[in-house]
Amino acid sequence: MLFREAEVAALEALLFVAKDPLRAEKIAEIMEISEENIHELVETLQERYADQLSGLVLIELDNGYKIGTKPSMARYIEVLYKQPTQTLSNAALEVLSIVAYKQPLTRGEIDFIRGVHSDTALATLVEKGLIKEIGRKDSPGRPILYGTTDVFLLHFGLKSLSDLPELDIDEEEV
Repeated sequence: MLFREAEVAALEALLFVAKDPLRAEKIAEIMEISEENIHELVETLQERYADQLSGLVLIELDNGYKIGTKPSMARYIEVLYKQPTQTLSNAALEVLSIVAYKQPLTRGEIDFIRGVHSDTALATLVEKGLIKEIGRKDSPGRPILYGTTDVFLLHFGLKSLSDLPELDIDEEEV
């Protein structure tokens, strides 16, 4: 189905200027067209970015859509902003993996799984916006529950947590 170029251009402009991912419902409300048409416009824009030699990509997240840059463009963007590539420590990556697969969970539960304290790694991940407080556990002391964020999904190129690779572990080992 062909859509007017103006509608595709409007969608592209909205996604370009939006700070956060936009939901189909919000886009439909703004553009005054049906959500079904929005999904078709999204497909058209995804195909356009895939077919053309473009540095952009349309990213689909649990809560909406966003325009981003292709991972292959990272080195140019880093030069533009002159930001050194920030890597996470092994401890932070371990904590992030645990949170991603087992969320929601508390610091104590993370510490139990790792066998060591995770305060510093948790603080780093919260500071970088990869995890956040998502509530309190209904238990003594009401400890904070942690979960991943949309920044996590964007950073790792995931649409949702269901896109995480399957864990290949023997349940007897755990």
